[in-house]
Amino acid sequence: MNGFLQALANPAVPFVRNALIGSVLAAFLFGVLGSLVTVRRIAGLAGAISHTVLGGIGLALFLASRGAPKWVSPMLGALVFAIFAAFLISLVSLKAKQREDTVINALWAVGMSLGVVFLAKTPGYADPMSYLFGNILLVTKQDLYLLAALDVVVLLLVVRYYRHIEAASFDEEFAATKGVPVTTVYLVLLLVIAVAIVLLQTFVGIVMVIAMLTLPAGTAGYFSRNLAGMMVNATLLSLVFSVSGLVASWHFDLPAGAVIVLLSGAVFIAFSAGKVFAGRRLAKS
Repeated sequence: MNGFLQALANPAVPFVRNALIGSVLAAFLFGVLGSLVTVRRIAGLAGAISHTVLGGIGLALFLASRGAPKWVSPMLGALVFAIFAAFLISLVSLKAKQREDTVINALWAVGMSLGVVFLAKTPGYADPMSYLFGNILLVTKQDLYLLAALDVVVLLLVVRYYRHIEAASFDEEFAATKGVPVTTVYLVLLLVIAVAIVLLQTFVGIVMVIAMLTLPAGTAGYFSRNLAGMMVNATLLSLVFSVSGLVASWHFDLPAGAVIVLLSGAVFIAFSAGKVFAGRRLAKS
């Protein structure tokens, strides 16, 4: 812990401070959006979007190696693919619900495969590991500004339209009869999740981002009484996991993203096991 604090105070290693600030900012997205992903049971959908992102990253790197303009960046490629995936999934979900699983699985597989193919054809072969599993120590000031801006947008939307979001999350049909624009809520949610995934993959990577969008919220669901409480508790848990994982990874020289997810998973499993044991005791009594 002392070594981490010394690095944090050392002006020669600003990336440590950026990582800590990024962990705090990411916690809000993991907590708020993760609660909605968990309550609406769209973890598979979010996973498909996150894995499709690799296709956009690979394409952007490939085009850049062939002389594309500087604005053709991996983040732009990831954003385009993420939004396309969200739009396609939402279209299928609204128009042909029975084909949703097929489209989700197809996007998941095709997105990853395209990314690997483009990366293989990129001169020097960019290592996909950093994109798949992330590196929180590579977070830049620009990343922090973008995360902060998305935090503000998400929090404003949740505060302003909380009643609509809550109603659409638990019973869409009833909410629609009450005049709630459930389709709009769903589309905006997917769009925000797509943008968030692109930004958050820097921290824990494409593969692990879905874990952080479900594990803290899943844990919070065991002791939260409503959606608002779940969002707050999931955010606090995400903050604890992110900061603790960052400190532990620094101390033991381990990948930060993996450590953060392992901590989140361990706590979720502990709560799940406790719930099972408590249920058995009540059944016996």
